[in-house]
Amino acid sequence: MKWTEISIATTHEATEAVANIFHDLGASGVVIEDPELINSYRRSGTWDYCELPEQEDVETVVVKAYLPVDEELEEKLRCFERRVNELAQHNLDKGRGTIAYKEIQEEDWATSWKEYFHPVKIGERIVIKPSWESYQPLPEELVIELDPGMAFGTGTHHTTMLCCRALEEVVIPGQVIFDVGTGSGILAVAAAKLGAATVRAVDLDSVAVRVAKENVVMNHVEDCVEVREGDLLTGFSGQADVVVANIIADVIIRLLPDIPGRLREGGAFIGSGIISERLPDVTAVLREQGLSVEKVMEEGGWVAIIARKGGA
Repeated sequence: MKWTEISIATTHEATEAVANIFHDLGASGVVIEDPELINSYRRSGTWDYCELPEQEDVETVVVKAYLPVDEELEEKLRCFERRVNELAQHNLDKGRGTIAYKEIQEEDWATSWKEYFHPVKIGERIVIKPSWESYQPLPEELVIELDPGMAFGTGTHHTTMLCCRALEEVVIPGQVIFDVGTGSGILAVAAAKLGAATVRAVDLDSVAVRVAKENVVMNHVEDCVEVREGDLLTGFSGQADVVVANIIADVIIRLLPDIPGRLREGGAFIGSGIISERLPDVTAVLREQGLSVEKVMEEGGWVAIIARKGGA
């Protein structure tokens, strides 16, 4: 399958709005190249070795997303350009606003990951292992075997790691879990391996749905995990013990009015994909919906929230 990589040089303040535009166009995830973050990692000593030089232009952020080359692509590209130009109407500075397009093959993208993607422990118990590598787990570890494909979820991003740690805290064996915006299916598989009886996962991107289904089968949890294509909680029935959504702040805010009706009393909502600056916006809407914020976790400028229905 062929894909188009769309990249835009923009500002910090417009980054989330651009990511939201990409999401609305059907991209299941974005790549954010933030020079301030790169410099922060270089200075922290987290990386043993880094070929990337110190970034001089820290005001320009590059945001990328990938859309399939199909009959809808041309209209989506026009829509993207139009909505980026409309950011000024919302008092957002798009900055340079330079948009570039590049066609790539799915096979090329998937192969390039293999050089950099290795087993990594992302929680107290959960380990992500690429399908092409071997790994000997410790007795307490839960291994998720993963082939990220084009859904852009390897489990190593701060938001996914935070969600996995939150799932480790709240999931009780036998529960029902809803995973909204499943991507590669990492969180759905993690919930199943933590003992959930039923996991219903959804994503707007048909490619993400296909990849998630493949990863569910690869991890032998297809007896309890169902993956479908859909927008947020549309099409879901019944209530869950836990709803997890690793998306972005604006989409979570749009989702939250539906959460109380989809959570059992005492159930937990886990929201991530939220930059630190947007935490007050999300917590305000959580409280408006009668959900009590139980815990906030932060890492690398991103936060995850655990909230409860009927909590103290």
